Order: sequence, then structure tokens, then C-alpha cells
Amino acid sequence: MYAKDVLKEYIFDCEIRKLSKRTIKTYRINISLFLDFLKEEYDIEDIEEIRHQHIKQYFKFLMKKDLSETYINSILKCLRSYFRYAISEDYVVKNICDKVPWQREKKVMIETFSDDEVVNMMKVYGHSSYLEVRNATILAFLFDTGIRNNELCCITNKYIKEMDILIQGKGNKERYVAISPYLKKYMIKYERIKEFYFKYKNIKYDNYFLSRTGKPLTIEAVERIVKLAGERAKVRDEIRCSPHTCRHYFAQKSLQNGLDVYSLSRILGHEDISITKRYLQSMEDRKIVRMSVKTSPLMNLK
Repeated sequence: MYAKDVLKEYIFDCEIRKLSKRTIKTYRINISLFLDFLKEEYDIEDIEEIRHQHIKQYFKFLMKKDLSETYINSILKCLRSYFRYAISEDYVVKNICDKVPWQREKKVMIETFSDDEVVNMMKVYGHSSYLEVRNATILAFLFDTGIRNNELCCITNKYIKEMDILIQGKGNKERYVAISPYLKKYMIKYERIKEFYFKYKNIKYDNYFLSRTGKPLTIEAVERIVKLAGERAKVRDEIRCSPHTCRHYFAQKSLQNGLDVYSLSRILGHEDISITKRYLQSMEDRKIVRMSVKTSPLMNLK
């Protein structure tokens, strides 16, 4: 069986399982590049001929290009999923990726916004137009709930409750995030202006956040909103102004304010608590020491 034919089936299976477009694109590109490598270096096209040594050779090839351990592990994740599908369809009998070890990733300090930078970013967009209020509300959502960019774009009106929001997360896993009084103020203003702005327009979509023409926002549009806010707020050059950095800020700030790692992992929609621990590991030692004062054993004695 041609490996590329299996890939076509696998991508179709991903679409049926309603994985995000970005995830499917990542799987398609990473697996295709590996299969191209096999064809060029070993003249291998059949999936039955692929061995775990070929994957190791491919990773050696990538390491010579100075690609990071994290990037290589992301490719291994794609290949593991691809071969699991091949096993389920009886194209192969075992997952050769099981013999390929994960790369040991370097501990990366996750740099995020300071409190002053967030305050300044929240002041960038005004209150005089639909787009200004919408953009300010988007920033409030990202900073105050920690949701992913794609999750924000997919929120529909029916998922907005009085005290919380139902989020459709990765792998169609549902979870709730809270609506704080701070966020509620932005939402009330946004909903009022949104209703007036689209009053006489035929809107076909139920998404909570809409473009000026009434269409759902794209991931790229939200990225531009955050990037522009960072530029206008004069955020430090070393900080990447993106929705994911807003998520980092939410996570680290929640930990500083006393939220435990397990609860945070539930709110963020992480499958594994080890992912959430990265935010704790990236916090400065002095911040963690200050957090420990809140849980001082002697301070709680009567």
C-alpha cells in the first residue's frame, strides 16, 4: 500500500473526527515531508517497507538543520498518529514509532506580558465603534479566560451563559470558563453595540465575534488584533504579541493568584497536567517565593 494513499485516508479520517483545520494542515505537511524524504533517500513508497530506523535517520537529517527538539517531537507525534491509523486499517501490524524515543527538550522560559503591558494593551481600542469595542472585548476574553485563538473564533451565542462560557476545545472536548465581573462589563457593551450595528443586516452566522461584514472571525484576524494592540502599547520587543502569549499570561497570573495547577489544567483544556506545569516552571523563583507566603503554615495557625 502506498504510504501517500494511506496519508490521504488518514487526513480524511481527521476531517471526519472534526479536528481543527490547523491541526489537519500540520499533520498533512509533517507526514508528507517525511514521506518525500523516504522516496528521495531510500526510494521507499510502500508503508510496509518503512522501519523505525528510517524515522531516526529523518530526525538526524532535521537535527543537522538545527531544528529544535520540540519541533522534532511534534513530528514524531504526527507520525505516531499516522501509524496508529495504519494499524487500525490493517495496513501494518505494529507502530514502528514505539521504537523511536522522544527528544529531550530544553527547559524553555515562557516570556509573557507584564501587568503594565496588559493594562496598556487594554487601553488601545476605544469605545466609539463596533470594531473598537469588539477588539477590546476580544483582548478581555483572551487575558481573562486563557482560551485558545481557535476556541475564541468558534464561540457561538448559544454557548454564552450568565456566569460562564461553554468552550469547544481540542478533540471536541468541552469545558467551561468563568465570566468575571471585569469581562462581563466588556461583554455587555459589546453585545449592545453589536446588536445595533447588525440590526438591519442579514446575518447568517451565530458566532459571538463577527467581522464587519457579519462573518466569523479567522485565526489570522485575531492575531492581527493582538499584534496591533502590542505595537501600540509599546510591548517589549522580546515578547511575541500573540493570542497564545495572552494564554501564557492568564496561566501564570492564575498561578500567582493561588490557583492550583490541576484546576488550571482543567480551565486551559490540557490533556496532561505536565503541560500546565511548564507555566509554573517558567515563573521566576522570586514570584514563586512570594506565592508561598499565602500558604505559610504558621500564618494559618490560630
